[in-house]
Amino acid sequence: MFGAIGGTTTFMSNVFIPRGMLWAALLAWVASVSAGMAVLFRYEATPGINAVAPGTWPVASRIARSGDRYSLVLFVHPDCPCTRASIAELAILMARLQGRLSALVQFRKPGARLLEIQRSALWESASAIPGVKAGFDHDGRDVEQFDASVSGQALLYDRAGRLMFSGGITAARGHEGDNEGVEAIVRHVNGKQA
Repeated sequence: MFGAIGGTTTFMSNVFIPRGMLWAALLAWVASVSAGMAVLFRYEATPGINAVAPGTWPVASRIARSGDRYSLVLFVHPDCPCTRASIAELAILMARLQGRLSALVQFRKPGARLLEIQRSALWESASAIPGVKAGFDHDGRDVEQFDASVSGQALLYDRAGRLMFSGGITAARGHEGDNEGVEAIVRHVNGKQA
């Protein structure tokens, strides 16, 4: 029933909810939230399928390898929301290594055309990073030669074309910030043990 108490309209109920039911509802809510958080954390913390990248730069590759510095290839899908963080980490990596690393962001989206890829925000972000080139793997041949199976897969090759690093450059899926992948690449390029 509605009533006016001190000028305020209130709803008064004769419904009695036992305390035990309130506690049970609260515990069910906490359990649901905890389970949801666990699923999200597991997803973020589980790395994608790691490439079994070739130990040396593929001879038949259409991607040009730098002969005077380290070469990094970052394979990406233009619609992957997590890849924004990889591009942001690449910008930091390139700034830290200032001209000692050549990088290519190789885009792949089955069925897409170059113009569609070039209009993506990720293409624009990657192309704006000094020292980074953006490329398009229209038929998947480059992805296959380097065995890249997930967006954000980074491969680092030394001047002689030997694989030095294979993995991601973010701490978790879609998360920017300090991470082991970037640090490993920096150590390799700087000639330190990784």
